[in-house]
Amino acid sequence: MLTPLALGAGRRAFGQQNRFEPTWESLDRRPSPAWYAAAKFGIFIHWGVYSVPAYAAVDVKDENPYAEWYWNSLTEGMKATAPTGHGALTWKFHQRVYGARFPYFDFAPLFRAELYDPDRWADVFVRSGAKYVALTSKHHEGFTLWRSAEANRAWGRPWNSVDIGPRRDLLLDLMEAGRRRALRMGIYYSLYEWYNPLWLADRKRYAAEHMFPQFQDVVTHAKPSIIFSDGEWELTSAEWRTPELLAWLFNESPVRDEVVVNDRWGKETRHLHGGYFTTEYTSGMTQTAHPWEENRGMGYSYGYNRMESLADYRTDRELLMMLIDIVSRGGNLLLDIGPTGDGRIPVIMEERLIRIGDWLRPNGEAIYNTRARKVTRQWSQGKVPQLEEKDFMSDYPIGSLVDSPGPGFARVEAFFTAGDSAVYAILPRRPLQDVVLGDIEAPSGVRVTLLESGQTLEAARQGSKLTIRIPDSLAASLPARQAYVLKIAGAR
Repeated sequence: MLTPLALGAGRRAFGQQNRFEPTWESLDRRPSPAWYAAAKFGIFIHWGVYSVPAYAAVDVKDENPYAEWYWNSLTEGMKATAPTGHGALTWKFHQRVYGARFPYFDFAPLFRAELYDPDRWADVFVRSGAKYVALTSKHHEGFTLWRSAEANRAWGRPWNSVDIGPRRDLLLDLMEAGRRRALRMGIYYSLYEWYNPLWLADRKRYAAEHMFPQFQDVVTHAKPSIIFSDGEWELTSAEWRTPELLAWLFNESPVRDEVVVNDRWGKETRHLHGGYFTTEYTSGMTQTAHPWEENRGMGYSYGYNRMESLADYRTDRELLMMLIDIVSRGGNLLLDIGPTGDGRIPVIMEERLIRIGDWLRPNGEAIYNTRARKVTRQWSQGKVPQLEEKDFMSDYPIGSLVDSPGPGFARVEAFFTAGDSAVYAILPRRPLQDVVLGDIEAPSGVRVTLLESGQTLEAARQGSKLTIRIPDSLAASLPARQAYVLKIAGAR
């Protein structure tokens, strides 16, 4: 075990020996810190001025379902000529509730966060089994959750949570609360801002005089372990100067050795440059050696949307199966919550997180610190669906994987993950009879246990298949669980 002194020396040596140039050729050689691949499950948080109106049209063609895009939908809706589409419903809602002359800026004093308790939030995250957290330090609206001089200067008004609204450093309060509980704490940061006057007037000056120093300020202030960059699609990475920014991050910043970054640093960089690759509201990526992460909300929106009903939220089972499936393919899941404007985690979101954590506590060995196997799933008889990364906002077909594949289609009987000395077969249904697994390389004396209880099970090799006996007494006594894990020690 490294002492704090030895760890500090190791970090200094890393920094001295690994200088990165502001080129993708150099930056892409930086390995992703090992903690990220081991963590597997993180919490995304979208919270800002948009959490006050907390509105987006749900399941309406051409209407943006993201409530955090309220300002953009409102602006586009004012131009709309059709009754729906491109923000028309947001504009109608805004006129009815707030009035046609109510500007978006006037939501800031109403964003009070009076019930915000970062220690309670951190407790929920720990109970969920998540290992890292990324809070929106600033979304596309430009409002920051820490005191940003750049925000006030560019907007010509108080446009941060310390100087208006909550009058509190919402970001740092949560970062410190999470770190006290050993969570890796990070930030989401939008490179661009829809209606920032400097952005609209001169994008080159915006990048150099606003975004660049503001990014350095939030990193120095909050010391994030992970940075989810976004809003990169308007400019190339050269125009954003993000290679230069990342060289500073990896060479000079206070988090240079531990920070993990994503791939959103210019309109040409996704799945090509940066750090881990990102997918959004899709089924994720096919198996790849490069770190990747699927991020999504529990419903249609990232920010809290009062228009979403229970039917719009994924069940706790669906969310858990997403996590298991994604991890089996070598990815991470960043699952979003959208707090209310007064600072509460909506009860339904808290309930979903706690249910996931209830399963992870006894079964987390099959998730954390694991890697993908060549064979990630075992299917029942039937036609196997072709599941690859889908288009943006496509539905995640988890039901067709485990519970409702449709006539003639196969369903998943087991997901597989691999540790250093064991393979884990994660069964999405209660094993009421013997389990037969294929594609398991194991000696005849392999040891199989039910992970949650540690009970040893008889196993026998039959050709290329491993049969694991489930005694009637065990099947009858198994508690109700979302999934069950068989640990196959010594297998590959």
